[in-house]
Amino acid sequence: MGAQNSQPFTVPEQEEIMAETGFSQANVLRLYQRFQALDKDEKGYLSKYDLENIGTLAVNPIGDRIINAFFQDGAVTTDFRMFARVLAHFRPVEGPGESGSINSRLNKLKFAFQLYDQDKDGKISRAEMLQVLRMMIGIQVTDEQLECITDRTIQEADKDGDDAISFEEFAKSVEKLNIEQKMSLRILK
Repeated sequence: MGAQNSQPFTVPEQEEIMAETGFSQANVLRLYQRFQALDKDEKGYLSKYDLENIGTLAVNPIGDRIINAFFQDGAVTTDFRMFARVLAHFRPVEGPGESGSINSRLNKLKFAFQLYDQDKDGKISRAEMLQVLRMMIGIQVTDEQLECITDRTIQEADKDGDDAISFEEFAKSVEKLNIEQKMSLRILK
């Protein structure tokens, strides 16, 4: 047993992942251990089913959209590198010099925007906004109230009058929110 622990543990593509994501070596190791725990069959990749077993995502109203972010371009599995890349959006911002990093304010906003823009047309339509609000607010309000909230949200954010919210309009409407904090996970510090 002692012989196993004497060998240094390495994560595949560790240096590249650290460079891409800004995660420390300790963070990458912790994430890899979490990835392996989710990969119960030891396949080396995760399916949507594997991620659905994460309790906090299961109860999150937009958990399915977050899970889908791990699967780009119709992929049905995600490897560790993609897993780390997606989670890097939730890494807390440590200083002003990280504007080009995955966890910059701009990239956090783009990631959040994509959670709304499900048809990937570059706009959040009324139907997409209503769908997200329905998931987040649910049965706490009537359908009429939800539709009024949706209409008002679009009306306030839509500056060009096309009855949809572009990324620029989305970014402007949330400019006063502390996105850097709201889209951060403490475990990724």
